[in-house]
Amino acid sequence: MSSPGYRPTPAAASQLNLRGAVDLSSLRRPPAPPQPPVAAASPEPTDNGEAAAGGPSLRVDATETNFQDLVQLSAQVPVLFLLWSRYAADSPGVLAAAQRVVESFGGRLVLAAADVDTFPQLAQAFQVQAVPTAVAVVKGQPVPLFQGPADDAQIKSLVEELLQVAAANGVTGSIGDGTQGAEAEPEPLPPLHQAAIHAIEAGDYAGAAAAYKQALLEQPADADAKAGLAQVELMARLEKLSAADAESLRELAAQEPDNVHAQLGVADLDVSGGHVEDGFNRIIAFIGRNFGQEREAARVRLLELFEVVGVYDERVAKARQGLARVLF
Repeated sequence: MSSPGYRPTPAAASQLNLRGAVDLSSLRRPPAPPQPPVAAASPEPTDNGEAAAGGPSLRVDATETNFQDLVQLSAQVPVLFLLWSRYAADSPGVLAAAQRVVESFGGRLVLAAADVDTFPQLAQAFQVQAVPTAVAVVKGQPVPLFQGPADDAQIKSLVEELLQVAAANGVTGSIGDGTQGAEAEPEPLPPLHQAAIHAIEAGDYAGAAAAYKQALLEQPADADAKAGLAQVELMARLEKLSAADAESLRELAAQEPDNVHAQLGVADLDVSGGHVEDGFNRIIAFIGRNFGQEREAARVRLLELFEVVGVYDERVAKARQGLARVLF
């Protein structure tokens, strides 16, 4: 594997529906004696098995033996898999930066360092083409984060997005007391945001949307509420679709390129499945061909999907340029 100089490409907010994208079940754990709890593991333990800074370590070496434990842990906290190799020059620096960032969040996620030279099956399962590469797992589902060099600030920004997506999917736990004794406790969510999270955990996307809408009525500049609303509305639309429905929708969109319902539905599927640019381009092309209410509906949906992916994502910036070209 090589380590090309790609800029980190955030994708966390776009990976809300990745069922089937990566078959993690193929990495089954071989029979082995019981292992220590993941949170207490450390690639460089002190004599008492705890991190040098005190408390449980938030970094663990990912192996075939503990992989399924880590996937199960992702139902409690996100697990950030950093796939690296001693033969890739950027790997040590990115791994160290990722560890610093993970520890700064005080137990809200765990770093799993995966040496692809000793655990190549993981790279194959995650469809990794180069290292270093970061892929989070939330509730057993992979969330691609970045490939190539990344510094602390870039990784922290992605982790913040990841934690928002995790919270939207009901993953809000923590590991022990964290490793940063001086780290301040995270401030509680505003009441309406917390109400939205509770509604999501109960599968009540309409209730979550109502809470976010009320938050926006009270604070129109609330960016987190705006992004949260876009995410839960997408989740609600996708929840109604079976696999057969999705296939039929794609067939209809292919047959009727000016059917706004079909084109927007397939764009939802594309974005949620990680084909972000395909989804954006589909809507932009529709807007370029149509006028009136349907064009406006497509424009509004595109802006909502920008919020889902992240307004600072490079793919959103590129799509904004494409939108401007067809509008003006």
